[in-house]
Amino acid sequence: GMGLVQIDGNLFTNPIYVGDPGAKGARDDDKVVLDMVRFPSQVRDGEGVLVEILGQRGEAGIDTLSIIHQFQLPGPFPDEVLENARQQATDFDDLANSAPCDLADGRRDLTSETILTIDPATARDFDDAISLQRLENGHWQLGVHIADVSHFVQPNSPLDREAMQRATSVYLPDQVIPMLPEIISNNLASLQPDKVRFAVTALIEFTAEGARVSTDLFKSAIKSCRRFTYDEVDQFLADRQAWQEQLTPGVHALLGRMHRLAMLLRGRRFERGALELAMPELEIDLDSEGRVCGAHLEKNTESHQIVEEFMLAANMAVAETLTERGFSFLRRIHANPDPRKLKGLTEFVKELGLDVESLESRFELQKLLTDVRGDPREYAVNYAALRSMQRAVYSPEEEGHYALASDNYCHFTSPIRRYPDLTIHRLIDSLHRATPPEQTFEALLQLGDHCSDREQRATQAERELNKVKLLHYFQDKIGTEMEGIITGVERFGLFVLGTVIPAEGFVHISSLADDHYRYDRAGHVLQGFRSGNAYRLGDQVRVVVVSVDIDRRELDFRLLGHAHTKKRGPQKGKAGKETDPSRHGKTSKSRRRPKPAKKSANRRKRRK
Repeated sequence: GMGLVQIDGNLFTNPIYVGDPGAKGARDDDKVVLDMVRFPSQVRDGEGVLVEILGQRGEAGIDTLSIIHQFQLPGPFPDEVLENARQQATDFDDLANSAPCDLADGRRDLTSETILTIDPATARDFDDAISLQRLENGHWQLGVHIADVSHFVQPNSPLDREAMQRATSVYLPDQVIPMLPEIISNNLASLQPDKVRFAVTALIEFTAEGARVSTDLFKSAIKSCRRFTYDEVDQFLADRQAWQEQLTPGVHALLGRMHRLAMLLRGRRFERGALELAMPELEIDLDSEGRVCGAHLEKNTESHQIVEEFMLAANMAVAETLTERGFSFLRRIHANPDPRKLKGLTEFVKELGLDVESLESRFELQKLLTDVRGDPREYAVNYAALRSMQRAVYSPEEEGHYALASDNYCHFTSPIRRYPDLTIHRLIDSLHRATPPEQTFEALLQLGDHCSDREQRATQAERELNKVKLLHYFQDKIGTEMEGIITGVERFGLFVLGTVIPAEGFVHISSLADDHYRYDRAGHVLQGFRSGNAYRLGDQVRVVVVSVDIDRRELDFRLLGHAHTKKRGPQKGKAGKETDPSRHGKTSKSRRRPKPAKKSANRRKRRK
């Protein structure tokens, strides 16, 4: 005779009373949104009120709607924002149809240059393009051309206010919640091939060895002559001769130059002590009906590295130029790690049997991350290293970027999907107009906190929906055997990450029926008393799927034993204080993994 709602996740043990659900027409197994009237306590039950019915649990798209409401992600654009965008489209059409195109605002005409874009196959907006020439003195001249969103999004306009409130686009497995309306992000500002588009260009000169010697920032008009996907560029690099008939000589030569310079810049960056964590991005595979048909980890191939190096070079060059001019601006900062955490990381790595010096040296940490590649302990080491670092944020403070080994760094290359980049473009415009920007350090601090919070919200929502999608995938696969890597060891069981389908599940210690296991906190191992069998962090094992609970976000495995792997280095298992920086707090009553910090270095194309 009463309505009860079971809240997703493990936060609420008991269902929440919602009174008469008939007022909203709710049925059993509906996914609903409720407002809490009273939170549960030891003496009183919780109470809430239904505010929206999303649909029946399990229907396609309902899980995405649930996450959108859970994280309060933005909905449709207000009418005044859409009207503002349509007016910008009308004005741009009038400008583009004028003969010749009006570039009287000081915009340079680069439409005759050989310029191309490299993006994922599924990309709908193209916000960066690249050109590269070899000068007579042997130097390189790199052109990084970024969509001029600031031309369409004027300060304090409806478009600007909405973009600032959203601060970032949100990339979910089955949809994108954009920062700007599609008429801007997918059309007017998108650097589509064979169309004249407005850009902000960073023209950077490097020596033959890849040392930057000058930077020129200006507004431009460009016309991309070719759109490449990452896969196409990888195929070109694997067999350049086979692509000669498919490409013009200019584009073919440009790709070759791009690869050579990018690898030079990459080498110099690592010589400075830059770090690269092997934490590949999870990509959910969807069928034509939007249902999960698999998942994979995206590989960081050389095509990705080409784009990454050029975008990093542009971001650093822009940040240094603005610093030299005395501007305050939103930097992308990544503070140095706490030395105590790095000491803990050193002890943790040594307990895994790896021979390292103090990881307080960035070069020792860099060497460790390189040496552990391909080792079964690679994920554990990279995850622990990530947990020892601080989160990258936006701020006007000059703290540098630890992971990139850079004193000056900002985000300039993605104004279509990041508001901080748009603020940098406006500063470049102020620089050329010789008009000081109207902003204060305190206002930039507040804006940086807001953008950092919105970014973190987007990351958490994406991560949570990926988890839900994978649980849906495993729902009808009870009894399936798979291989995985032990990514966490606790006194109550093991966390295992699948190697083919990268979903993380839990093996409760009570299911290890072949022996009685003792938890060694220092060695991160469950050690059998009688058999001597042991399960350590980084071990490769075989598991079978035994249960899936989507609402509680739980995937349970049963351990079948070790997988057949090559022998690894000696293991240490002596008792001692807890040294794993990837775990903290009491977790004996919770089976949820602590959420990893945000990546500090630039992510793949749609996150760079």
